[in-house]
Amino acid sequence: MQKEFILQNFRDLKKSASLLAGSVKKYKPYTPKAQYTPRQMEYYDALSFRYEKTVEVALYLFRSLESYLYSAESDTLRNRLLTMEKLGIIDSADVKTTFNKLHLSSKNQLTMAAEVLFCDENSMEIQAAIFAGTDKLTFLDIKQFKGTLFSLRQQAEVYVNEHMNWRADLTESRRKEIPEIPVRALSEAIGNSLCHRDFAIPKGNEVAIFKDRIEIYNPGLFPEEINPEDFFTGAEHSILRNPLIAETLYKSKDIERWGSGIKRIHDECAANHIKVDFKRLKTGFVVVFYRPKWEQGEGLGEDDWNLKSKVKSNEKMSEKMSEKMSEKIHAIITEDRFISAAGIARKMGVTSRTVERALAKLRTSGKIKRVGPDKGGHWEVAA
Repeated sequence: MQKEFILQNFRDLKKSASLLAGSVKKYKPYTPKAQYTPRQMEYYDALSFRYEKTVEVALYLFRSLESYLYSAESDTLRNRLLTMEKLGIIDSADVKTTFNKLHLSSKNQLTMAAEVLFCDENSMEIQAAIFAGTDKLTFLDIKQFKGTLFSLRQQAEVYVNEHMNWRADLTESRRKEIPEIPVRALSEAIGNSLCHRDFAIPKGNEVAIFKDRIEIYNPGLFPEEINPEDFFTGAEHSILRNPLIAETLYKSKDIERWGSGIKRIHDECAANHIKVDFKRLKTGFVVVFYRPKWEQGEGLGEDDWNLKSKVKSNEKMSEKMSEKMSEKIHAIITEDRFISAAGIARKMGVTSRTVERALAKLRTSGKIKRVGPDKGGHWEVAA
């Protein structure tokens, strides 16, 4: 039975590879600055889809082969590829070979795309800040993030998730935490801002949290010949400023499909009754998420009238629960100054995200202070 399953996977791979080969034979180099009609873009969309499908089927075959031959599976994709290399099924799992295939290296030198994607020491940065009001006159917190593009995205997402508002839906048997701005929309906006920025401009990306809105800014002008609203239907095609970065993020599943980011942000916000604007600036492009006034019923939707009437009582209950949780975390840290956020979460039986938010509040209030890195550091408790 397992052999037949592997054979079927192999037949699927041959079919996918054959279709991909047919597309490659007709390949014409893609020119980012050229204007293509929807019909002309169909070829590139089909080529991308067939490539992705072939890789997906190949990895599925490798996994089934590994399980059949060794009765075990590798814990990482790299180890699985190394196993396939030893079996002679693939030529190489070498990083250099992979970079060459992705066009991320040239003449034994990394391209700028490779540097920002995979090197910690690069020119990329994100400035993140929380402002007291609706302007930039007074800030409550400011951070500067450095690292790879993947790391920057994660750091920015964690920062926003920690500092935006969440409410507790207590109408069901299990507590459900709901963010004021859809997490998926924020993640998409941050990813897009990094992928489509202009690297010729030294200015960094920005994440700004105001009293009434959250802004995700990137120093890269939006193409003049199209409008952000043109992407709402999903029919418009993206004009790639950084095709190598976009291609790598696409293959790593960090972006789903070229030209679909704005549509997903718009649709996600519309589904959650959140206002969002896409604004051209003289210095770049910004996505603006308007924070809902839950106490007035904003962002709850027509199907949440019962919940709307309970928001205030839920908020009071949530505040009390939050205070109790902060007290428990404070006590745990007092006993063990070297405990991690994950350790606190396990000890309390709650999610790590819940603990991170509580820790952020305790830090802001000055009750605790983190000394040193996440790994190897410790907590200091105010007297």
